[in-house]
Amino acid sequence: MKIKITADSTCDLPQELTEKYDIGIIPLYVVKNGQAYADGIEMCPQDIYDHVAAGGEMCTTAAVSVADYEAFFTEQLKSCDAVVHFHISSDMSCCYQNACIAASELGNVYPVDSRSLSTGIALLAVSAAELAARGDMTAEQIRDEMLVRREKLDVSFTLDTLKYLSKGGRCSAVAALGANVLGLKPCIEVHDGKMGVGKKYRGHMDKCLTQYVRERLANRDDIDTERIFVTESGHLTDAELEGVMEEIRKHQSFGEIIHTRAGCTISNHCGPRCLGILYYHK
Repeated sequence: MKIKITADSTCDLPQELTEKYDIGIIPLYVVKNGQAYADGIEMCPQDIYDHVAAGGEMCTTAAVSVADYEAFFTEQLKSCDAVVHFHISSDMSCCYQNACIAASELGNVYPVDSRSLSTGIALLAVSAAELAARGDMTAEQIRDEMLVRREKLDVSFTLDTLKYLSKGGRCSAVAALGANVLGLKPCIEVHDGKMGVGKKYRGHMDKCLTQYVRERLANRDDIDTERIFVTESGHLTDAELEGVMEEIRKHQSFGEIIHTRAGCTISNHCGPRCLGILYYHK
């Protein structure tokens, strides 16, 4: 049985990794001035930042429609026996619900609610692709294994600006913090499919990032060190990024440290100069 692993563009996997693991991607949409643009195809994060910096209204995002999912899954099933598809948390979007409707019409499609976002989804998709490549599990078994693994995800990120996430309304706790009057840089954590505010940092971004990584990784023996994603939304300096990498290596010996850039859907809500580290617990 040939099983194809696919995901929404919210997984933030770069092309080289989608090709390496043979993962199909379907885009969500970013809506600017009433016009919808496909995430990563018709719009990039810098387009969003430039629009907002020029005084434009905040963009919004739109889920993949049932019709789009039906067309996408139908095309995938031409070259495989079954599809296991990963989505952003159903508490953040109706993508999962729409995919379930499409899957029920087609059969042999197994949607998985990641209860996560960004490369938290990617961790699940890559794990599923590795299992599919082994060839000794059914699509149902892979789906069920991923429902177990999603509970082991550690997903968090630190914001340099509160404007995007606050105006986007995706995290009420961020809106409650108000504007960056006090220079707060909150750590946003994903638990039970929802975002909430954890530790709040203050000061220059490089020091906040170092402290953030240290507090997530130092003196921990419950971390699966096979791989970690370092996912950021652009505009961080080379020195800031290298500082993050050094801090990771200082505290844990990961087999892979994968640096990725967030796509439009995620960047539209977190804004520039946001960074997260995402990995599994044992």
